[in-house]
Amino acid sequence: MFNKKEKRKNSEIGKNNRLHIIMTIVFLLSLALICKLFILQILKYDFYTGIASEQHQFFSKLSPKRGKIFMQDGRNDNEKLYPLATNKDFALIYAMPNKIEDPQKTAEAIYEILDKENVEKEVNKLLEEDEFFAISTSTSFLSAQGEKKIEEAFSGKKIEEFKEIKKTLEIEWRKEEILKKYFEKFSKKDDPYEPVKRKIEEDQAKKIMELKLPGMDYSLESFRYYPEFNIGSHISGFVGFNDSGMSGKYGLEGFFDSELSGTEGSIKAERSAEGEVIIISDREYKKPQDGSDLILTINRTLQFNACRELRFSVEKHQADGGVVVIMDPGTGALLAICSYPDFDPNNYSEVKDSMIFNNSAIFDAYEPGSIFKAFTMAAGLDQEKITPSSVYSDKGFIMVEGWDKPIKNSDYAVAGGHGVTTMTQALEMSLNTATIFVMEKVGPKIFSEYVKNFGFGEKTGIELETEGITNIENLNRKTFRPVEVATASFGQGITATPLQLVTAYAAIANGGILMKPYLVKEIRVTNDKTITIQPQQIRRVISERTSMLLSGMLVNVVDNGHSKLAGVKGYYVAGKTGTAQVAEKGKKGYGDKTIHSLVGYAPVDDPKFVMLTRLDNPKDARFAESSAAPLFGKLAEFLLNYYEVPKER
Repeated sequence: MFNKKEKRKNSEIGKNNRLHIIMTIVFLLSLALICKLFILQILKYDFYTGIASEQHQFFSKLSPKRGKIFMQDGRNDNEKLYPLATNKDFALIYAMPNKIEDPQKTAEAIYEILDKENVEKEVNKLLEEDEFFAISTSTSFLSAQGEKKIEEAFSGKKIEEFKEIKKTLEIEWRKEEILKKYFEKFSKKDDPYEPVKRKIEEDQAKKIMELKLPGMDYSLESFRYYPEFNIGSHISGFVGFNDSGMSGKYGLEGFFDSELSGTEGSIKAERSAEGEVIIISDREYKKPQDGSDLILTINRTLQFNACRELRFSVEKHQADGGVVVIMDPGTGALLAICSYPDFDPNNYSEVKDSMIFNNSAIFDAYEPGSIFKAFTMAAGLDQEKITPSSVYSDKGFIMVEGWDKPIKNSDYAVAGGHGVTTMTQALEMSLNTATIFVMEKVGPKIFSEYVKNFGFGEKTGIELETEGITNIENLNRKTFRPVEVATASFGQGITATPLQLVTAYAAIANGGILMKPYLVKEIRVTNDKTITIQPQQIRRVISERTSMLLSGMLVNVVDNGHSKLAGVKGYYVAGKTGTAQVAEKGKKGYGDKTIHSLVGYAPVDDPKFVMLTRLDNPKDARFAESSAAPLFGKLAEFLLNYYEVPKER
């Protein structure tokens, strides 16, 4: 009896234990499931939602169109717009090597269309620069027969035959190198895609398609395009690559990069089970905002002629470079800006020296020399310390306190002293002693204030990247050093950019008011919104009377002084030359290099333009009257004819 009860009890305990175990297991599984759901639905919600979105949703960024940059042309109501920078579709030529049947034949066909003409142009240019250029290839490429032909032609002084052989060999070598690269790409039998060349004109791409070469195709890509090529390259700058993609570099492209770039848009939609995009009404869509267009004050006709004549003058005088800046003195609007050497912004990567990207008109600060004398005379006239007919006695040199050497006139070795001389005559002859005389009459402190009021020592704020910093520290000291102020009076020991000089002369030309130079006339944000830039007065620098008197003196400089070649028959032209020495880097004093400049305006009674011409270190001219002056005169005549200004004398 006892045993039966005991067995029943033990059996019930066993059942209870099994039940507890099962319940525990169920509880633990439920807990694990709850934890898993918590992790999936709470902790990793964003993660799995993202995966699901990738599988079922489509998202893409929408690129805006970069704004265009326009020059204007024509006069008054007949103005037309011409693109300086725009967007253009180019072809990306690509190969599908796994479909190419004959790599060698394909390579030769592609070379004929994409490379042959450029290779021949490059070799011809090489011959023009150096008819005895070294052949690019190693001698192992030349056949014994080729070497023999070169040797025979050279030894027999058959120069034309010699040049032709070298040209042929150079072209053949370059062709072989290009074909090797193409063949290597086209021979990758398992490769479904190889880019061949980008930024190709679509016409060339179509010629390739006409050959019906297996495994060759193209697609279109939008690139920045500069229709004027080198003309205006320093104004536009270019669009180049950086770590975050494409962005504007230098010029307007750099300065207005955010405005030109616009704002990205985006699109979000659903995908079907097959991965196709389903256009549904509630998809998220953010329209891209295209970049703003810039309308410039630059006149296309003036820009083209100024840049062309500058290049001719640089080449004629074997100068290192040059600048032309033309401004409307009444408004400060820039009509043309040219710097040489220039570059093609469509092919900016081919430029070997990145310094060429800097616009010399705003970047290169230099000691202006005698063109600065007009500002010293302006201070003297405005303070009524002198008149155009005031006289002083010129010995040809002057001793300045604290300096043991005489400061001489540029013509001292030839002319010595000029004796009793009027201020007008002194400006005509560009006498250093005269400007020192005027500066001392005015006083260093007041002279320094006039220089600053003319805008020197500070940036103009022009809408271009890389505007340079100028130096007038000699006129900022608490205690002036007599020799430094003396040399500053005739433009030495201080620096200015061409744009600063043009802007300051514009103040003389327009009655005494310094205007802010500007380049952008309008910013067209959208089709119905335009921001118009108005001319901006900075301050009055000199009185109208001073402006009139100084203008008369500067006309005499052109008529009777060193600036005769800047004159235009039938017009009153005001101007002043400057032949500035260049300080040697790392050494004290000046070297043999010079910079020749002329700044002037016409017609004097109602100036249509103020212009600077500058040539850097011309080799065949000693003074600016033989280099910068004739360049000015030629362009001034063109400008007066362009604006149809009636002759006045």
